[in-house]
Amino acid sequence: MDYKVFEAVPTKVFGKDKKPTFEDSSCSLYRFTTIPNQDSQLGKENKLCSPSRYADALFKSSDMRSASLEDLWENLSLKPANSPHVNISAALSPHVISEVWQEETIGRLLQLIDLPLLDSLLKRQEMIPKVTQPKRQPDLVNNRNYLDRGILKAYSDSQEDEWLSSAIDCLEYLPDHMVVDISRNFPEQPDRIDLVKELLFDAISKYYSSREPLLNHLSDVHNGIAELLVNGKTEIALEATQLFLKLLDSQNREEFRRLLYFMAVAAHPSEFKLQQESENRMVVKRIFSKAIVHNKNLSKGKTDLLVLFLMDHQKDVFKIPGTLHKIVSVKLMDIQKGRDPNRDTGYIYCQRIDRSDYSDRTRKTTKDELLNLLKNIDEDSKLSTKEKKKLLGQFYKCHPDVFIEYFGD
Repeated sequence: MDYKVFEAVPTKVFGKDKKPTFEDSSCSLYRFTTIPNQDSQLGKENKLCSPSRYADALFKSSDMRSASLEDLWENLSLKPANSPHVNISAALSPHVISEVWQEETIGRLLQLIDLPLLDSLLKRQEMIPKVTQPKRQPDLVNNRNYLDRGILKAYSDSQEDEWLSSAIDCLEYLPDHMVVDISRNFPEQPDRIDLVKELLFDAISKYYSSREPLLNHLSDVHNGIAELLVNGKTEIALEATQLFLKLLDSQNREEFRRLLYFMAVAAHPSEFKLQQESENRMVVKRIFSKAIVHNKNLSKGKTDLLVLFLMDHQKDVFKIPGTLHKIVSVKLMDIQKGRDPNRDTGYIYCQRIDRSDYSDRTRKTTKDELLNLLKNIDEDSKLSTKEKKKLLGQFYKCHPDVFIEYFGD
């Protein structure tokens, strides 16, 4: 109705026109808007008193509706591609591709995690960082920030140090004034890499302690993944995490990838010592946990477990599961070629079979289970002779054919 495909037929309720809103009831009438002069044509036919004339009017109305449906279907159908080797991204809009990815990703995620509410999952939420930034000097920042970023990047490249490289990559998401401050306080001795690392770590940790958590949405998914980890289901938790991160928008996904990479490198015991009295791994976990997820419904123990799991699997959590990639590719190709994209539902919850096949399988499965039950009764050494005779007698009374097949004549 919103797109004027069909409209409500005006009716009078207590002498007043009924509001043209959709109502799912047996007394509401609707018509396609593509039918010309529908009221006048039906009105003329309805004025005829002959039953045969009235029937003709109804048939004409039905034909008009059929023609209208054909017009709508023609407009909604996707034309098949002329060539089987077509670039999907060139033939389909980014919106369609994005919707298919989201639909299939959510479908698989719901198979792995039981979510009580789906509202937050079905509505794409754009995460907008809320960072309280102090006042800065615009002129100074505008003149220096590009130069400072370039100098820091060049310094990192010259050192060939993974720690420095991952830290400099994170600076892209820091505000300009913080980058300028890093440049101002840069050690006078460039060979003092330990001082440079301390400066960079302090700046990055300060920034991420003052902004919204990167994964502060879909809190029920956090709980589900943490529960899988608690129960030792690491492989399922990894796939669920991959699907969860696939739902992030590209900007937040890339920012989180860089931060997690830096955390994993900085947490290594052989790297620069962050605090003398603590292990690097624990320092990184404590400082950046709230920058990743801050879920009131998630206990501290589960939060720590989730953060450490992300650090330990940072090379894998951003990969796309192969099964998901295949299903999305097939569905996009079906849409592109004009086939029904739902003919293969992707992640199958149940298998479709013929009615005759269903009957045969039902009989066979029932018979197999009955034979198995009879075998268990016959071979159960814990049952007394009297109890066994009683159970076998009850079984024979209900299923004599299965009983005879098992024991013989």
